[in-house]
Amino acid sequence: MNSAPARHVLILGGTTEARRLAEELDGDPALCVTSSLAGRVAEPRLPAGRVRIGGFGGAGGMARWLREHQVDALIDATHPFADTISLNAARAAASVHVPLLALRRPGWVAGPGDRWHPAASLAEAARLLPGLGERVFLTTGRMGLAAFAELSGQWFLIRSVDAPEPPVPPRAEVILDRGPFTLEGEAELLRRHRIDVVVTKDSGGHATAAKLTAAREAGLPVVVVRRPPAPDGVAVAGAPDEAIAWLRTTLARPARAGPGTRPATGQSSG
Repeated sequence: MNSAPARHVLILGGTTEARRLAEELDGDPALCVTSSLAGRVAEPRLPAGRVRIGGFGGAGGMARWLREHQVDALIDATHPFADTISLNAARAAASVHVPLLALRRPGWVAGPGDRWHPAASLAEAARLLPGLGERVFLTTGRMGLAAFAELSGQWFLIRSVDAPEPPVPPRAEVILDRGPFTLEGEAELLRRHRIDVVVTKDSGGHATAAKLTAAREAGLPVVVVRRPPAPDGVAVAGAPDEAIAWLRTTLARPARAGPGTRPATGQSSG
């Protein structure tokens, strides 16, 4: 007796949530799961199961990939600030009629004692800094540092996974590190470098949240760059278990014409 063909699920992103989702789904004989990583990190943490690395070539390229690999469901589990890939995913999924879910960890919420200054963009964050401090702990990642490159009155401690490329602020020290970070470690970092203001994106999650507690305990202001919203019309889940529930419901519906087939194993660039 022939069993039903495996349903193909594509997961976008190298986030903690994306890896956890892939691990939960890997090994399910009813599913064929592929994780796609952008390739911006030199040594990414690979998720369980099949992996492809590289871009798609915009919304059109992603739509072709979805169609050619007969994807039955798409889960955008990219970083909350990866708005370009999220928009491309929404356009691609709509064009080939593939169900799409955005998996977004909840954002951080200010608590008693926090001195947060919201900013709509990195450029606005840079404009706020001269009035807040001179020694800046900049934890927005290596992309977008150009927004701070003209600030000569501040000294920056820049933390990123990989080394940033110019332009960067003229007075800066770079440390390469990857979370999760501890409260003790973050507090010591702030003391050692005499930091008086912190800049971060509202990435959410626990891996990098310790800096916020350390800043609160030290009485430091924190500039928090607000995350962009998910594309219009895209369903959003806040945790991998919610994404799995959505996936089970979605795949319980009749399969699209041309059932999913298993793509080649291994890594490829797009």
